[in-house]
Amino acid sequence: MQISSLGYLILSLSFLLPTLAFAQQKTKLTIEEVQQLGLQANGMVLAAHSQVEMAKAGVVAASAFLNPEVLIQAGPDDRRLPLRDTGPATMQRSITVNQPIENPFMRSARINASEAGVDASRANFDQVRADLAAQLRIRAYELLLRQEQFGVEQNIYDLVENVRQRIKINVERGEIARFELIRADTEVQNAANRKEAARLGVERARIALRQFTAGAIPVDFEIKASLKDPVSLPPLEELRNQITKVNPDVIRLQAEQERATQRISQEKASILPQLNLLYTNYQDAQFTSNIAGVSVRIPLWYRRRGEIDTAIHDSARIRDTLEFRRYEISQLFESAWQALQIAQRRVDMFEGGLIKEAENAVEVARAAHRFGERGLIEFLDTQRILRGILGDSLLARFDLQSAAAEIDRLRAHYPKELSVE
Repeated sequence: MQISSLGYLILSLSFLLPTLAFAQQKTKLTIEEVQQLGLQANGMVLAAHSQVEMAKAGVVAASAFLNPEVLIQAGPDDRRLPLRDTGPATMQRSITVNQPIENPFMRSARINASEAGVDASRANFDQVRADLAAQLRIRAYELLLRQEQFGVEQNIYDLVENVRQRIKINVERGEIARFELIRADTEVQNAANRKEAARLGVERARIALRQFTAGAIPVDFEIKASLKDPVSLPPLEELRNQITKVNPDVIRLQAEQERATQRISQEKASILPQLNLLYTNYQDAQFTSNIAGVSVRIPLWYRRRGEIDTAIHDSARIRDTLEFRRYEISQLFESAWQALQIAQRRVDMFEGGLIKEAENAVEVARAAHRFGERGLIEFLDTQRILRGILGDSLLARFDLQSAAAEIDRLRAHYPKELSVE
């Protein structure tokens, strides 16, 4: 009976352990997958997509023909003379149909303005997606930065703790003064505080990234990327020519300018006379009549001068805004490109041997302290220099990725095939 129970327990564990191991595996997501989840779940993107659908519905409304109006009237005849003169009382009725005939120039301008509104809404949709994709990319690399910083603080804590243990042993042997142990305890406590602050920074960056994805990514996720990921961009001149042509904000302003131009045409076309076709059918006890006619509204006293001037000045406002925005975006690109070059030079400087030299200095100071040739102060100074260099190196790599994300945002370069259309 005991053997049977033991066999049953082993068999159960053989099925349970793979399940537990799978459950302990964290979800690994690439930068593109994080962007995909964010673009599909973020409420601002969904709201911008709804605006595109609303603009498309506006085109349907602008393309619709005007509905006719039908007027029906009926009522009894009341006698004013004796019955022998008029005969019995009767009923009379009339049906009038009024069909407005729309000005074709005004209709065409209205449809074109609505279609330009669709282009503007779609460009705004692309701008929202490009901004969010860049934010997601930056937040993902920020999480990697915080994790790397935590790793640096963890290594420094382990190093200082190792030195403290060795100092403690020497103090117990009476080889050095107890003051050195007090100083080492203080440095260990400082290293522990920095490590805890770095750990909290990791959690804050993780929460911020999940916030931009509206909680679409699981809690226990990992980013399958690195701060050392290469940055691949087209040449500078190609980017300069591309930015002001494909930037969604520029495209949106161009569409709004076209819509304002069509509004001018629509207001000018509204000056022309408007026609209404009329048809009336009248019946009473003795007669039936069919009457057709035309109703013309003539803009004699007011020729919509105010509306036309408003549309003209609105078009000029959008044109000036477009020119300024083109210049502003070009300057934003130049600034992002310079930031990219500066970050790349800093990365090359740190990778060119500066980090290795600082690490060798720490090892030399550590060995010298072990053999009593150097004091604790010299070792801590070299450790602080290494910590500062490593921190600056990580920030340089993060700045490089952030500058690349800004350039991609300006040219609306993101995985569109993964986003919601």
